[in-house]
Amino acid sequence: MSEELICITCPMGCRLTVDRQQDGSLAVTGNRCPRGIKYANEELLAPKRVVSATATIQDDGAGERALGEVSRLPVRSTAAYPKQDVPELLAAIYALRVRLPVSRGDVLIEDYKGSGVDVIATRTMK
Repeated sequence: MSEELICITCPMGCRLTVDRQQDGSLAVTGNRCPRGIKYANEELLAPKRVVSATATIQDDGAGERALGEVSRLPVRSTAAYPKQDVPELLAAIYALRVRLPVSRGDVLIEDYKGSGVDVIATRTMK
């Protein structure tokens, strides 16, 4: 049984056809460069995603938001994380209470579950 994918590793957007072999490997056609083969293997055998979300900004203790109406801080993972475990990582991000100030690139969650993936702030907030 063949599967079709569109490769997203470069602007060419090759239409890939992928056939699963009896030994578990994949036969990829339609790629115009070696990156298409790598993409198909990763996407079908071990899919990963970079995670973008928002974390709660902890209020300043006076019952006021530290930044007026802004109550969320944009964050992202520093690398792709296994797709099947993304909901767990999102739950950890949504449980965060970030105290200001924070600078873009600050690590908010370090080495999540030993994966080597950090969660960082993507915006500076005073």
